[in-house]
Amino acid sequence: MAEKNHVHYRDVNENPCNMCMPMGGILALKGIEQSMVIVHGSQGCSTYMRRHIAEHFNEPVDVGSSSLNEKGTIYGGEKNLRQALDNIVKVYHPALIGIVTTCLAETIGEDIERITGQYLIDKQMEEFPIVTAATPGYGGSHFEGYFLTVKRVLMQLTTATKKNNKVNVIIPNMSPADIREIKRILELMKIEYVLCPDFSDTLDRPFSRPYTKMSDGGTKLVDIKEMGGGLATIQMGITLDDSISPGQYLKDEFGVPLYNLAIPIGVESTDAFINTLVEITGKTVPESLKKERGRLLDAMIDSHKYNFQGRCVIFGEPEMVYAVTRTCVENGVFPAVVATGSQGGKLNELVGLAVTDFLEKSNLFIETDFAHILAASQEAKVNIGIGPSDGKYLTEKGGIPLVRLGFPIHDRVGGQRILSVGYTGTMMFLDRVTNTLLENKYISYRSSMYEKYYQQG
Repeated sequence: MAEKNHVHYRDVNENPCNMCMPMGGILALKGIEQSMVIVHGSQGCSTYMRRHIAEHFNEPVDVGSSSLNEKGTIYGGEKNLRQALDNIVKVYHPALIGIVTTCLAETIGEDIERITGQYLIDKQMEEFPIVTAATPGYGGSHFEGYFLTVKRVLMQLTTATKKNNKVNVIIPNMSPADIREIKRILELMKIEYVLCPDFSDTLDRPFSRPYTKMSDGGTKLVDIKEMGGGLATIQMGITLDDSISPGQYLKDEFGVPLYNLAIPIGVESTDAFINTLVEITGKTVPESLKKERGRLLDAMIDSHKYNFQGRCVIFGEPEMVYAVTRTCVENGVFPAVVATGSQGGKLNELVGLAVTDFLEKSNLFIETDFAHILAASQEAKVNIGIGPSDGKYLTEKGGIPLVRLGFPIHDRVGGQRILSVGYTGTMMFLDRVTNTLLENKYISYRSSMYEKYYQQG
């Protein structure tokens, strides 16, 4: 058993390394076919989340709001929510409506299941799917909100059904480019699958005219209904607690075998994903994938002589943080500081196992902020950061160069197109890390050499 990491939990957060719970709920619902989201809370909440998502994906993001005000806070927001439902149905004609709550709605005790149930009866729309998720900001981060909402989608849509030959693939919040790569691998292996949620098109759609309010794409409702009959579930949710695990729900409720895997970044994790597909389906690995694996190994050989100098801080959502930690270990980059603003789940134990071959143990921060991350990084002599663009704080305050990965990326274009999964994506990620280390080295290379060998003389 690996020695425990140095684990730190928050006391006071000044600049948190996460966003609020309903943000994750919106992202999950945007991956469902012809769905529309209502945020039950103040107008400011939906505006903040809509802006955050739109800036990352560089797409228009429509999110409804019940626009709770002082009166609704005191007397209840049922009238506002019913009005929001009327407007969404009239303007968008969605196939599904998802409702996520905010701190305000949960604090005043809004029973959104009762409200929506009565609404459907009153409107004679009993068959219309409305998914509700309790996602107050104080209940967790956007990471917990994402997986809780996916679980709620399955709880409210999936029905007992006859067995089928499809593999359920449940993914965390990743870039549309990553989602497309996962689907490419599945299709190369000729595997029938249901990937949920799938916002590879809904939040990164091709330019076309005329503009439509709702994008094509997303996981089909009929496929979600049949996930209870799946051959097995692969869930990229290895850090998840069972309480918010969609795959665990399918296992408990319908008996669908569950394989919890890390995001397939790095050789080991990608091998595990592909080998699990082979185990479940009996399919063979195509030669093209084997060649991609070989190219990744060649890239690792090319860059290892530079990467051993890396001492990194890795931060963001637990699933991405763990996958990147394992990839850095594979390539000799020591994860000196590992941090998440989320609750962490099983992250502590998993990171301990990942770094067991190092003499040092990583500093692990749970539910933390960037002030704590920066202080720990400076103490650990970190020379590279990996995570979302909120980590530019580490560059601005501590001079630590940043490889941008995850959500959100606001200060660069193309966050939705960053590819990091699979053999090909890992190779691209590794190049970004190695080149950042090289760039940082050569910026001051001549001056440091001059000071060391000439100035002393």
